[in-house]
Amino acid sequence: MTNETLQTNREWWSQRWLELLDSYRFKKRLERGRNYARQGNILGIEFKGAKVLAKVQGSETEPYQVSLSLDSFTDEEWEYIVETMSQKAIFAAKLLAGEMPQNIEEVFSANGLSLFPFTLSDVHSKCSCPDKANPCKHIAAIYYQLGDRFSEDPFVLFQLRGRSKEEIISDLRKLRSSHIETLESQITETSSSIDEQKYPVPIDNFWKYNQPLDSSLVVIAPSSSETLLDVLGTIPLAKESEKITNLTSADIVMKYLEQVYKDVSQKVVIEAMNWGNN
Repeated sequence: MTNETLQTNREWWSQRWLELLDSYRFKKRLERGRNYARQGNILGIEFKGAKVLAKVQGSETEPYQVSLSLDSFTDEEWEYIVETMSQKAIFAAKLLAGEMPQNIEEVFSANGLSLFPFTLSDVHSKCSCPDKANPCKHIAAIYYQLGDRFSEDPFVLFQLRGRSKEEIISDLRKLRSSHIETLESQITETSSSIDEQKYPVPIDNFWKYNQPLDSSLVVIAPSSSETLLDVLGTIPLAKESEKITNLTSADIVMKYLEQVYKDVSQKVVIEAMNWGNN
């Protein structure tokens, strides 16, 4: 696989990291560092906090000790960063899914920061080899190795700035939950306020009348001959051609409902009269 193909297959944030190396003028040294990384000369690489510690096998018997770090953001700066992330659902969703949002730098620039170093001078690196140049080929090998790590896990880049994957995800989830709870509370308060404005008296008590009624003022009269069914007319439940004992199904339903309506009306009148006599 050619270098061009490797570059094309990298994630954008990994490519952004390697652009730092492309700006370095000593290309031969970088080429040797790339070969070290590809040939397995990196014997071990681990994080100790925000610092990368690695062992790179060179020409000597003992491997060289390499360290690399960026300036970590303060706790306060990270609070602002994660708060900004949580306010944009797409950022939170992608990060919680292990992806790096395309315009993630907006989050950092909005807080006066930069996720990526501007130049190699912003990267603090040391090697135990006798080469006085920085980056030496051993340090350059770690640069390329980190480029691969970034493609696999974008949170490695955040760790270089002082926050682990677990910390960021935990803080994001807490803030997202807090935003949802706040929104639900605001909706509830707004709804209650509207109800109070519309109904100063609780709805449950609105139709209650707690005083005794004067029976002489209560007039009970049967309903008029015209019912609601008369107003509605025939219910179109069947075609006229569908006859059952010379009646359409709609006629049958109407007659049944008329009888029910009359029965209910009579029962209501009787119950009302009994109540008035008590």
